[in-house]
Amino acid sequence: MRRIEGGGRVPASRITVQGIDFGTIRAEFSLPDAFGRAAQSEADNARDRHADGRVDATHIEFVTIDPPGSMDLDQAVHLEKSADGFVVHYAIADVAAVVIPGGALDVETRKRGQTFYLPDGSVPLHPRALSEGSASLLPDVVRPAALWRIELDVNAEPTSWTVTRALVKSVARLDYSTVQADADAGTLHPSIAALPEFGRLRGDSAVARGAIELKLPEQSVVREESGPDETGRWRIVLEPRTEADDWNAEVSLLTGMCAGRMMIDAGVGLLRTLPPAEQSAVDTLRRTAVALGITWPPGKSVGQVLAGLDAQEPSTMALMSVAPSLLRGADYAAFDGQLPDLTVHAGIGAPYAHVTAPLRRLSDRFSTEICLAISAGTPVPDWVRAALPELPPIMSGSDSVANKVDRACIDLTEVTLLEGRVGEVFDAVVMRSKDGKRAAEVFIPSVTVIAKCVGTPDDGERVKVRLTAVDTTKRTVEFTFPA
Repeated sequence: MRRIEGGGRVPASRITVQGIDFGTIRAEFSLPDAFGRAAQSEADNARDRHADGRVDATHIEFVTIDPPGSMDLDQAVHLEKSADGFVVHYAIADVAAVVIPGGALDVETRKRGQTFYLPDGSVPLHPRALSEGSASLLPDVVRPAALWRIELDVNAEPTSWTVTRALVKSVARLDYSTVQADADAGTLHPSIAALPEFGRLRGDSAVARGAIELKLPEQSVVREESGPDETGRWRIVLEPRTEADDWNAEVSLLTGMCAGRMMIDAGVGLLRTLPPAEQSAVDTLRRTAVALGITWPPGKSVGQVLAGLDAQEPSTMALMSVAPSLLRGADYAAFDGQLPDLTVHAGIGAPYAHVTAPLRRLSDRFSTEICLAISAGTPVPDWVRAALPELPPIMSGSDSVANKVDRACIDLTEVTLLEGRVGEVFDAVVMRSKDGKRAAEVFIPSVTVIAKCVGTPDDGERVKVRLTAVDTTKRTVEFTFPA
């Protein structure tokens, strides 16, 4: 579910509700349940098809960094300072080695596209025997991986990179809050002791490239476990994004940027693209910033202005609610021979390819195979080339479904939380004022709800609003200003 893109000082709602059936969301979007017998059998009996050609990298002490409880571990990292800068070793689960091209599981994963996450559990891309078992980079077990080695200079800019098939072993499973606490205490695991310095340098590089990071408050539905005979209660939270989240994300972004560069140079691949922001969207953002009293120094790019804002200020929340208009038009570009017209992801400020989450995202299995072939100087497998034209519509379609499922789960929880409270007055922050035909949008901290508001409150203003409608059928709520 969604995570807040910024600091963690916004309090989480302690208001809970019981009895939400997210099975209705699964049914509404026809999310698949069990895998077919043949696909399940292939997962249960998966074998490494490249076992004889792997480099032994089990001496590298990898660690994984994921949300608590995660079992589908795609990536493991080892980062060290060198005389010339940094060396990143990044192990990615080698899913292509255990999924038979053209087999029943291959066919099934193309139907799904990606793992769908709901509050009460996921609908996985691969059977759990594989995604949470034999292919997952779980600690203290040897696993097949696509191993990236990326050398960087003192400014954490990449100077060379390769990827090869290897055997790896993770020595520790960490989560973001633990990594952040260890970083604050100066006790980071030796395998990632250089992560804060690396992450900050890469963050500076992103701003210099013109990357745009949106620090929007994002909601997540979580379960609060009750007694042994109860299913627990549900609430909505804004999960704080720590610096550790950002540092770890920079490793994945770096790897994806190296992969994108490799594909462009080789003339074959699958890029994640985003066109530059339209000038009208930039102009609107600038006008909103002025209205909110946010300084926009001459010569500063959008990314530089947004990066310098305090994520907890109401004015930042309001400006960030307008900023998504800058990032419209994300797509996938498959090519084999002639490069696509657009090869850059404007939000990242560089060419980019998805290669770091093959257990959870279909495209990464094929993109990783392309990079392995390029790095080895061997032809890209025919089964990969044949699949390239099919992947953009599959991924775009599954991305759309994932976003809708996410939103539907939050909407269902919101209406369940607020049902029976029509007429109550709430403190709110105005995230977006009324604009043309669009209603204003407000954030209600006490219940962690973001909703439409009738009236004309100003951007970034702290106001009182009245709950005037809860529609459990349409899963909508509405507030009114003034209260």
